[in-house]
Amino acid sequence: MHYCASTWILPLSAALLLAGGLAANANETVLDVAPVWAGHPVGFALLTHEDRQFVAFYDAERKLTVASRGLLETKWHFVLLPETLGWDSHNYIAMAMDDEGCLHLCANMHVKPLVYFRTAKHGDIDTFQRIPSMVGRNEIKCTYPSFFRGPGKEFLFTYRDGSSGSGDQYYNVYEAKSRTWRRLMEEPLTSGEGDMNAYLGPLRLGPDGFYHLAWIWRDTGGCETNHDICYARSKDLVHWEKGSGQALKLPITLAKADVVDPVPVKGGAINGNVTVGFDSQKRVIVSYHKYDDKGFTQVYDARLEQGRWKIYKISSWDYRWAFEGNGSIPFEVHVAPVSVGSDGRLTQSYGNAKCGNGTWVLDETSLKPIEDIRRPQPTAAPSAANTSAGKLESRTCGDSGASIKSGVRYVLRWETLGVNRDRKREGPPPPPTMLKLVRIEP
Repeated sequence: MHYCASTWILPLSAALLLAGGLAANANETVLDVAPVWAGHPVGFALLTHEDRQFVAFYDAERKLTVASRGLLETKWHFVLLPETLGWDSHNYIAMAMDDEGCLHLCANMHVKPLVYFRTAKHGDIDTFQRIPSMVGRNEIKCTYPSFFRGPGKEFLFTYRDGSSGSGDQYYNVYEAKSRTWRRLMEEPLTSGEGDMNAYLGPLRLGPDGFYHLAWIWRDTGGCETNHDICYARSKDLVHWEKGSGQALKLPITLAKADVVDPVPVKGGAINGNVTVGFDSQKRVIVSYHKYDDKGFTQVYDARLEQGRWKIYKISSWDYRWAFEGNGSIPFEVHVAPVSVGSDGRLTQSYGNAKCGNGTWVLDETSLKPIEDIRRPQPTAAPSAANTSAGKLESRTCGDSGASIKSGVRYVLRWETLGVNRDRKREGPPPPPTMLKLVRIEP
């Protein structure tokens, strides 16, 4: 599953850290796209397919815009879609291409009716049309849209129906020939039963052939009410089970779920920082943070060992990230999944507003850090500017497609003010900034 953005918009330094960073000696070529809104961050979309490239963004007037070009061209072709961004950083853009080469786009919705556009012709952005619904039900309070491919290359779409503290997660599957959507499962994958909602982490296809998913529940709009880290896995995204192999009946509720760690409300765990990784033995590791017995924020890794979760404390920080309230907030701690490096060692990247950024090398048996490789601010990050409205921060968005030239990758870069709990700021907004397409060669 590809996430170009989420509720929490990372500054460039954190985004590069968690994504592995740009090489300091990378050969970069920059192409301007268009001036864009800089009053607050919201995620854009980039899709490279064969010899064409597509970018979706909110322009200087906050209008939803799609641009396209041939990879050998430097001139963009633009199309405006009838949507205008407000002040909500949740309203990111999701864009993907189906088996017939038609583009699908969802954007600008946070607990709002479905906003969905599709092209009538292969890769032709001039043929975008608003599609009023997908399946025609549970589409009035939509948030967190994501297009992705299933185990059989099915074209899938997922979103939350409901609100923070009361929502269900639905999955749809697309039939390209008939241009129709249907439910992948008639029941939602997760249901808060009106009392909570599940904030899903990224879906990961593991080395064991399973799709793995971890999430956290939340009771209200206040981020301090996150609780209970949970997990499920599936071979086909339809039939789900616990880590022990016990089948889960849908929808998964808190009472039915495989609870990795029963972190309580106000226990220091938050949505956006729950993720899945693996060790060299293909064992699942769920990473997150919570408060320790002294009240400090610490990173924890929970590993599935013989069908049971064993929890390991990874960090030893003397710092407490105390968060609360509604709306998009800046993250003071970032947690990346555990992964196996090219040398076979386990690594895990992190970021901490007080304690710095770095990568741990973990002992595979104990999961204790045996090396802490500290990282300075990435040298590839452009300097952010000061404006009368405040200091701008750099943003990035990766490519959900792929270049036809091996080793070449593309990234979007732009600058905005920081998040403001999805509220309008006092005074005039900053001037627009230039959205740039960066081509990176080995």
